[in-house]
Amino acid sequence: MDPLVAAIDQGTSSTRFLVFNAKTAELISHHQVEINQSFPKEGFSNIKAVGVTNQRETTLVWDKDTGEPLYNAIVWLDLRTQSTVERLINKAPGRNKNHLRHKTGLPISTYFSAVKLRWLLDNVDEVHEAFLSQRAMFGTVDSWIIWCLTGGKNGGVHCTDVSNASRTMLFNIHTMDWDPELCRYFDIPMEILPSVRSSSEIYGWMKSGSLAGVPISGVRAFPSYATLFNESHLSVFSCEAVAVLEQRMAPSHFFFFWYGTGCFLLRNTGTKPVISDHGLLTTVAYKLGKDEPACYALEGSVAIAGAVVRWLKDNMGMVQSSSEIEKLAAAAGTSYGCYFVPAFSGLYAPYWEPSARGFHQKYYENEEFLHLNSNQNTGSDEPDRSQGKHVSLSLSNHPSYVAPVRPTMSETTALGVAMAAGAAEGIGVWSLSPGQLPHVTSERYEPQINPEGKTARVKSL
Repeated sequence: MDPLVAAIDQGTSSTRFLVFNAKTAELISHHQVEINQSFPKEGFSNIKAVGVTNQRETTLVWDKDTGEPLYNAIVWLDLRTQSTVERLINKAPGRNKNHLRHKTGLPISTYFSAVKLRWLLDNVDEVHEAFLSQRAMFGTVDSWIIWCLTGGKNGGVHCTDVSNASRTMLFNIHTMDWDPELCRYFDIPMEILPSVRSSSEIYGWMKSGSLAGVPISGVRAFPSYATLFNESHLSVFSCEAVAVLEQRMAPSHFFFFWYGTGCFLLRNTGTKPVISDHGLLTTVAYKLGKDEPACYALEGSVAIAGAVVRWLKDNMGMVQSSSEIEKLAAAAGTSYGCYFVPAFSGLYAPYWEPSARGFHQKYYENEEFLHLNSNQNTGSDEPDRSQGKHVSLSLSNHPSYVAPVRPTMSETTALGVAMAAGAAEGIGVWSLSPGQLPHVTSERYEPQINPEGKTARVKSL
């Protein structure tokens, strides 16, 4: 047997003992023991503030006395509320799903929090009983996190921000507060709702752990992106940080795109809400401080986008990993006019049809709401093909020709809410002024199909 040589590798987080063959340098065996480290104050960190960014619309109800959830969270994609939605639409004048849009900016849909809360009150005994005994508290995920981190049943802060509140259907986007008439329509008791705050202010302080005493001072529901213009370059951040769009460029000229479980295209419309007549949502994008104006956006929403990759992998077994999708799609060549729309949770903008399923050639949502959004500055939702628009999604010369600009640093959602938290009054460790914004490099992706070819495909649907 060849001679062996051992080595002790003593590292910060573990100690390893390794045995090598002295002639071949082959690693014969090794053993590792983890080292338990003690952090009396986590890294003696200098963290000044914490921000929270969260999935929108997902609904929770918990017991304020025990601090425990009364039921599983109902996620935004959940369709069990479809019968609730149908009942609510049936009592609307003319069975109009847009009956509340003038106040909420939203259609009556399974997507939003109020119908999920109504379902919980109607169908879960524990929730109903907790409401009757005045123990129930409602919130979206941001509210639950803040309440828990600021003390929970021992004095936790029950609040939300305007961007999350605007996705409940209980919030008036003009008065910027819960609306008594909307609450009566859904038969939701106002006393279980959180207080509504801006997206950048101190809500409370962490009560335990190594960050005890650190303020929570930024909240933003993702996905909402915006583009910041610094003197000579383009940077892409979450729209919490868009304090500088005001006079530099008209906000309505830019589109912001999020592609994750679903996909969402947003257009910043500035400080005045624009109500769509063609299926787009009017939503509150952010409010950067108690005394600052709210900024609004038009949004096109698709329920299933990136989630279909998991379906192809786990349910269909067509790929072993998500990285194979691009090669598989490229190898397929033309689809010969066949399109698959993954309407697993119905169709969102612009149709708002919860019963849609599977293959629907007539529906091509991303393209539809891109067209609808492209001409909002003219006062119409109809697409304007008279002139090109240069946007964060680079709609160059034609609304169908999309050249995305993507930041090379992918954690822009977390960065955005961190900026909102750091810029809050009383924190002041981050400036959102144009000359002091950090630069994030970006990559531009040019489409491999020309505008005419893409237009022909869309027209064939």
